[in-house]
Amino acid sequence: MSNKLVIIPTYNEKENIENIIRCVFSLQQDFHILIVEDNSPDGTAAIVKRLQQEFPHLYMIERAGKLGLGTAYITGFKWALERDYGYIFEMDADFSHNPHDLIRLYEACARDGADMSIGSRYVTGVNVVNWPMNRVLLSYFASKYVRIITGMRLHDSTAGFVCYTRRVLENIDLDNIRFKGYAFQIEMKFTAHILGFRLQEVPIIFTNRTLGTSKMSKKIAKEAIFGVITMKCRALCGKIRKR
Repeated sequence: MSNKLVIIPTYNEKENIENIIRCVFSLQQDFHILIVEDNSPDGTAAIVKRLQQEFPHLYMIERAGKLGLGTAYITGFKWALERDYGYIFEMDADFSHNPHDLIRLYEACARDGADMSIGSRYVTGVNVVNWPMNRVLLSYFASKYVRIITGMRLHDSTAGFVCYTRRVLENIDLDNIRFKGYAFQIEMKFTAHILGFRLQEVPIIFTNRTLGTSKMSKKIAKEAIFGVITMKCRALCGKIRKR
């Protein structure tokens, strides 16, 4: 059995889901996949169920509705911890993250000793393809802002392409993770940082989706901006502890 699980949250990803699944299963290393499906009205779940007949290590959790990115990953993390996975990955369904980079994230932990590896768009400059300039600037300077407020020495704190070692997730109180949108990505990294785990950035090229619709919104962006200050205050008050 593989000790590597890729968690992919989905909502209306019918254009991408079959191709991303086939691509991950075609990699030279053995990965399992868990789809966390938020009741997509476009039939994403039906595609996954069909592919489950072909791929025995394709799993799916179906939820009642669109409950947020953070809660999708928390659901997936708990599922993974109930099993024997040693490396748990976050990855988008839309090919903005190259599945072949899963191996590089894995090696950063398994070979180089990182507790958490992050597919970074900004550690070697700005490696983003097909994003409008305003989106690039928002993301880039958001990471700069997070770095100043939190003290984390990360260039891409909002990245959503991540490998966690099992012991990181075992030591984080997942029920105490507060944010549901993209601030969730910052909160998980900041929590791991506060708990003393080693975070390592792995340079990647991020390619904006060509199929489907982005889930980013002004509400999600605002949560990230103000959530950073809340997280820092909680850390200063000693409220972030190992489970």
